[in-house]
Amino acid sequence: MVSRTNKFRGSRYHGRGKKAGRGAGKRGGRGKAGIGKHKVMFRNKYMPGHWGMHGFNRHPSLRTVNVSINVSEVEEMADGDSINLTDMGYDKLLGKGSISRAINITVSEASAGAMQKVVAAGGTVTTGDDDEFGEQEEE
Repeated sequence: MVSRTNKFRGSRYHGRGKKAGRGAGKRGGRGKAGIGKHKVMFRNKYMPGHWGMHGFNRHPSLRTVNVSINVSEVEEMADGDSINLTDMGYDKLLGKGSISRAINITVSEASAGAMQKVVAAGGTVTTGDDDEFGEQEEE
């Protein structure tokens, strides 16, 4: 019996048609090939929003990015009873974690939760507005 390969010796496409035997010719390319040409309907149906820009970005001059630090990290960093975070390059004090000792902190901005925790531990927070927190007596 003659093998299939030998049977097609001399024929140009071995019985597959012109493009079927060449790479991914029969399926119109591999992967996402042709989604802008012959597979447009597939893209519209199964890949809505594939192309184009989505959402928006604010201009960099309008963005405010704070370099922030948490209360728990400040306690580890402070050697004595006071620390100036503004000089260290931090813009804002946030209230994650806990603080167990009284520390006097100077920073540009501070969240309400951070100030409450520092005051509860017996310390003070001085913000960029020169407002002193922690010296108010509780009623």
